[in-house]
Amino acid sequence: MGICETHENTSKCSVNSMECFMVLSTQAQKISIATLCGLFGILCILENILVLYLIFSSPGTRRKPSYLFISSLALADILASIIFVCSFVSFHVFKESDFSKEVFLLQLAGVTTSFSASLSSLLLTALDRYLSISRPSEYKLLMTRRRAWIALGVLWVTCATIASLPLLGWNCCTLNSTCSELFPFVDGSYLSSWICFTLLLLGCITCAYARVLHRARQHVAYMEQHQAQGAKQQSSRMRMDVTLAKTLVMVLAVLVLCWSPVLGLMTYSIFSRLSDRLRRAFAFCSTLCLLNSMVNPIIYALRSKELFASLRVVFSQCRRQLKASEESPEAGSAHKSSVIET
Repeated sequence: MGICETHENTSKCSVNSMECFMVLSTQAQKISIATLCGLFGILCILENILVLYLIFSSPGTRRKPSYLFISSLALADILASIIFVCSFVSFHVFKESDFSKEVFLLQLAGVTTSFSASLSSLLLTALDRYLSISRPSEYKLLMTRRRAWIALGVLWVTCATIASLPLLGWNCCTLNSTCSELFPFVDGSYLSSWICFTLLLLGCITCAYARVLHRARQHVAYMEQHQAQGAKQQSSRMRMDVTLAKTLVMVLAVLVLCWSPVLGLMTYSIFSRLSDRLRRAFAFCSTLCLLNSMVNPIIYALRSKELFASLRVVFSQCRRQLKASEESPEAGSAHKSSVIET
């Protein structure tokens, strides 16, 4: 057992002990982490900004509660990318530890709030899809824009409150308890509670998507039997619900694959002492959360017909502007030459 590990499990709350959590020992590891965080973070921010623009620039999408929940997911991913990359790189790569316990816990609260809001937004989206596909005739009455905004407000307030508990006193320094091996100043019982909260969200999302897929399969069977007899509008509505349900299942699959290593190592740290190799692996696995945030907008662009159509309009407008800017100097030179000839 190393000196840092012994100090970490006995002293717990010294600012100097934060150096024990800086597990990247070689320059290659630091460059790898900085590259991954920079690449995933920049792409995630740009893609989610594009998603927000596509949603709110179109009256047809910004009025729908479904896309309000997707907007909340995109906003949470943007905030998580900014806060996570800045704090993670400065801590592990540049080894900055000259800040107080409160500042570190505030940064951790920002990251926790953003990622928790991302998961909660997926849960609201799943519940919205299940309500839409199971009760289509009553959907517009049940899910209004006002109720969607209220749900989002409750979501963000709840996530911010849970994430702020260590800053408000639920930390190992205030309680004089055992600190986590993965996060400075974080109480082990709080980490256990947050893991349970996250697993509960994932479980609810999985159950909701299972119900959505079940209803989607029933709708597909119904369309195959009544396509020639049924109304085209109702058939189009069902096809849209089925497509969006498949999209959200893809999002869930990526979410589980990206979060499983992190949650697994967190859970393992509660019951057993981690080696430096596992803590180093946790640092690299943490970048998978950024990968998840980066992949989500790509799935929306490929699977959502409305967003994809808006994206094509944006690209066509950019192309026209580029052509206009390329033609304007030629037009100007032609005009100048004609004046000279005159």
